[in-house]
Amino acid sequence: MRPPAKSSTRGSSRRAATATPANRVAGAASTNWLRSIRFSGFTVLMLVVLVLFVVVVAPGARIFIEQRQQIADLQNSLQSAQAQNVTLNSQVARWGDPAYIRAEARERLYFVMPGETAFLVLNDTQAGSAASSAPVSTSIQPTQTNWMAALFASGMTAGLSTQTADQLGAAGQLGSGASQTDPTATPMPTPTP
Repeated sequence: MRPPAKSSTRGSSRRAATATPANRVAGAASTNWLRSIRFSGFTVLMLVVLVLFVVVVAPGARIFIEQRQQIADLQNSLQSAQAQNVTLNSQVARWGDPAYIRAEARERLYFVMPGETAFLVLNDTQAGSAASSAPVSTSIQPTQTNWMAALFASGMTAGLSTQTADQLGAAGQLGSGASQTDPTATPMPTPTP
């Protein structure tokens, strides 16, 4: 143990003289506890290893965890891309079929085969406007449009055209299909006039 330190001021000796014995015991116990800690070489070595672990390994572990998360995200995006690839490959296979191409040309582009006649309804009313103005009920109601008159008017408009088929073909409205003199040629759809 160390010898008690000598005080150079008078105030500190007065405070020491006025201190109670309980305060002296508490102060001595806290100082004794700090003095009783002894660091061996093994303890110092373990502290150094712990500090090195925190400094060296912890950032590497954080990077490793981030990379594992990136790998998981990339695997998810790869699976979705593979599913999309399968869908696109099936669409490509369908477009390789001439019957599918003809059906799509008829549906999307309104093409017709040579010798066929296409009818287009002119001044057709929109289905959305009629449906939104009709009242909703559970009973059957008569229609409010004369569909027979509309069909007749459409047929008459198409049938009473003043242009001939040659004039329509010269104007480029019939489109150019396969030659009708070549029996081996596959007929191609032509656009609707």
